[in-house]
Amino acid sequence: MKLSLAEPKYLKESISIISELVSEARFKVTKDAIELVAMDPANVAMVVFKLLSSAFVEYNVPKEMSVAINLSNMKQVLKRAKPTDTLTLELDENSNKLVIKLKGKSTRTFSLPIIELEEKDQKIPQLQFPITINMTSASLTEAIEDVDIVAESVLFVCEGDVFTLEGEGDLSKANVEMKSDDETKITSEAEGKVKAKYSIEYLKKMISASKLSEEVKIQFGKDYPLKMEFIDVDKVMLSFILAPRVDND
Repeated sequence: MKLSLAEPKYLKESISIISELVSEARFKVTKDAIELVAMDPANVAMVVFKLLSSAFVEYNVPKEMSVAINLSNMKQVLKRAKPTDTLTLELDENSNKLVIKLKGKSTRTFSLPIIELEEKDQKIPQLQFPITINMTSASLTEAIEDVDIVAESVLFVCEGDVFTLEGEGDLSKANVEMKSDDETKITSEAEGKVKAKYSIEYLKKMISASKLSEEVKIQFGKDYPLKMEFIDVDKVMLSFILAPRVDND
């Protein structure tokens, strides 16, 4: 296996974001892509990652394989990649290590041990969403940061062509309203108002994926999981599924 990326940011930023949710993960390397599906330890969030072969300048995968890595270690190595470096991944089967080469003015080589991870096939749940919103990543980031000032959770509300994020603390409230326009496209198959509450702590980690894509697709339903998808066409796809917070009152 030998894979070379001329734009290291696709792997660097993705691993940095994923490592905030998952500490160890198994990558599936196929003829078409590097893929990952993993749950966070609390079983609250799932991350689905795909880095397509078309993002690479060299993509040589003789046979499909899976490689389990400690993501914190990988993140530290990838942090060293400069934007103009060529990043190469190779599997050294003799020493059972993943070799990462960063080639710029100098060539830096790092070896990370392949770890043993329980073979557990994570299935991506089949979800039906009544609400779909396509908007700029920047607008969503702003809205979540606004609500984060007062609350630990955010209520996503959609009614007709209006999408609102609401948060409430002990004494303070925040409300961000967005209407369907050229930048924000709201598609609702629901009748009336749809509400669901999610953890801001998780959302803040997920919206870091705005570094990969200027657009985000949001899907949710009443007290139902949230799906957020960031895509850079023909390069990378990073999506998240987040369980709703259900109040016990």
